[in-house]
Order: sequence, then structure tokens, then C-alpha cells
Amino acid sequence: MADISFQPEPHRDQDNDPETLAIIEHLFFAYRDFVGEPDAILAELGFGRAHHRVLHFVHRNPGMTVAVLLEILQITKQSLARVLKNLIETGYITQETGPDDRRQRLLYTTEKGAVLAEKLIAIQSSRIEGALQALPAGGRSDVRDFLRALMNDPVTPLESLNTAGKPGDRG
Repeated sequence: MADISFQPEPHRDQDNDPETLAIIEHLFFAYRDFVGEPDAILAELGFGRAHHRVLHFVHRNPGMTVAVLLEILQITKQSLARVLKNLIETGYITQETGPDDRRQRLLYTTEKGAVLAEKLIAIQSSRIEGALQALPAGGRSDVRDFLRALMNDPVTPLESLNTAGKPGDRG
């Protein structure tokens, strides 16, 4: 029997611009590297990317409601409940009842949660700042405009929240 080694040719889609395809691939690789170091730190704690997203947005928006967090993350209540329970039980996030509506749950990072969130932000900020330094004047704005153009809705839930009155630190 003959030894046949079949190596398929890479698919070449003639309808797509090679530059666009290269950008798609760059986005995949950039995201992989952007989350790589934080992923490793979180894995040591038994956490994953979902924990990172929750921790980040709660830390950046103290007093955020669970409803707003669900809107931002666009995940199911069940998925959020699992991650939130884990972060609360391990002492990274605390949950308080709303002052006007007892059904409302307000989220805050604990001191331990704030330290972890700031550590992860520092790692990712350093990577972003390094990349932005290489751009010409005005490049920062171009990057922001490009990323916003990729979003389904250019007004983020956080921007909606900010115009409606951003939650703040506990009174």
C-alpha cells in the first residue's frame, strides 16, 4: 500500500482582501497576547476570563448593579451568578442591597479584589501604552475610532450608565 501524505492547500478566499484577512489574524493574535499574562495570573487563583471581566467592570464602576453588569457582559444570569458567587465567596467582590430598592444588588470590589483588578489593569495598560507609543500623532484616536467601529453598538452600556448617573463609592 502506498504511503500517501495529503497536505491540503490553505484555503484562499478570492473574495476577501488580503489586508483585511491579515487584520483579522492580527486581532486574533493581539487578543491572545493581550489576555495571556492576566489569564495565567487568574488561572493560579482558579479563575478564568469571565472572572476577569466581572472584576474589571465592577472595579471600574463601584456600586454597579447586577442588571447593568449583565447588559455589559451580555451573558446569561446563570453564567454571571456562578462567576459572581465564586468572586464573592473568595473575597474579591462584595454585594450590597440597594438603598432605595431592596431587590437591587450593588457590586463593589473588596480591598483584595481591587488589588487584583489593579494588577491586571497595570499589565494590560502597559501593553497598550507600549503599542500606542509606536503610533504617529493622532494614532491613539484612530485606534479608539477603529475599535468603536468594530462594535455592534458604538454607545457602550457604560456610556449609557455614565449619562444616567454613574454609580459611585459607598456613601
